[in-house]
Amino acid sequence: MGKYFGTDGFRGEANVDLTVEHAYKVGRYLGWYYGVNKNHKARILIGKDTRRSSYMFEYALVSGLTASGADAYLLHVTTTPSVSYIVRSDGFDCGIMISASHNPFYDNGLKVIDGNGKKLQGEVEAGIERYIDGLSDEIPFAKREDIGRALDYSMGRNRYIGYLMSIPTRAFKDLKVGLDCANGSSSSIAKAVFDALGAKTYVINNQPDGTNINTNCGSTHIESLQSFVTSNALDVGFAYDGDADRCIAVDEFGRVVNGDLILYVCGKELKKHGELNNNKIVTTVMSNIGLYKALDEAGIGYAKTQVGDKYVYENMVEEGNVIGGEQSGHIIFSKHATTGDGILTSLKIVETMMEEKQTLAQLIEPVKIYPQLLINVRVKDKKVVLDDPDIKAEVDNVEKALKGDGRALVRASGTEPVIRVMVEASTDALCHEYVLKVVNKIKEKGYAI
Repeated sequence: MGKYFGTDGFRGEANVDLTVEHAYKVGRYLGWYYGVNKNHKARILIGKDTRRSSYMFEYALVSGLTASGADAYLLHVTTTPSVSYIVRSDGFDCGIMISASHNPFYDNGLKVIDGNGKKLQGEVEAGIERYIDGLSDEIPFAKREDIGRALDYSMGRNRYIGYLMSIPTRAFKDLKVGLDCANGSSSSIAKAVFDALGAKTYVINNQPDGTNINTNCGSTHIESLQSFVTSNALDVGFAYDGDADRCIAVDEFGRVVNGDLILYVCGKELKKHGELNNNKIVTTVMSNIGLYKALDEAGIGYAKTQVGDKYVYENMVEEGNVIGGEQSGHIIFSKHATTGDGILTSLKIVETMMEEKQTLAQLIEPVKIYPQLLINVRVKDKKVVLDDPDIKAEVDNVEKALKGDGRALVRASGTEPVIRVMVEASTDALCHEYVLKVVNKIKEKGYAI
């Protein structure tokens, strides 16, 4: 990770950590970089979510891009996966999504996507950071006819909607579907897709006002959708986050179906149709042991990566795997997308329900999700903690005590001075007992702040 760019772009509180000047300079650099390296007037796509500050950052990016000679194409309010899709399908040099995903409205972020619809290469991010900090040569301003333009490109968002509608192989006739749009990017897209496919669509939290994105709604506040599904006797529900790159489902009984369960349902369906390349699903180290036991029972293999959809996708590309994701609901179907896509994920779940003639509750029934407890410990030095033999020994002792019916995991946060200690076990009481053994050992060694 760099000074400004983390695993999910440049993110922070608007005009505190991520300022309008930062956005302008990002635009200046990208407009110049792609113009010089591609030897043509750069074409750069911009999308944004519904945060109040997204408009400010959009205009700052446009100013920077056009001042460097690039043309800026505006998708307006849209989803992150739509930017990725249109960038690669319409031959843009890169795309920028203005969003802080599931964060509160006062945060924002810049996700830069390369011409292949993937997250930007590290060396380009490093170049942007040097330019922001004044450590590289000044970029010349475009002059006269070389100055760039800003153009409306809302047609791109409409084509993405059409693309989503084309993916399912059967209609969703008479299925009662609930959608929680988190007052974010999916508000103008998700219902239209499900309606067109024949579902009876019921929507909540689709009235964004600039400050209510993710507020007590969406994939991080699933209780709203749980209540909505059960009180309206719906067949299934889906909750998205602010930029709709993740999806958490709710079955007909109001029970949460997270990313691990989604991977099981969709991976098993791919295997049935002979489409599960390498007979393998890509997970992260945070996936539940219950998922792995169910996959073993189903004869499906799995890979484990670091936490982050970036690492999941890297594995998928390197090994040719076709499905992967995280507990949080970032699910990637490589046949259709290069990023997590919440709406696409929900379509795939419903398609499986229709194909198997089963409810979501029936599809997930073979998976026993183990209780999981995570405690964050603020520390002085993450690497010292991870390298300490006494900490490693304590983790080993916990794993031996669990006798294969649970596990312990200690890892460093990618964005904070925090060590994350997680234990899975057959009961909540065992999780609590064993996670405290590791946490207390970290504190005993004097590492905790």
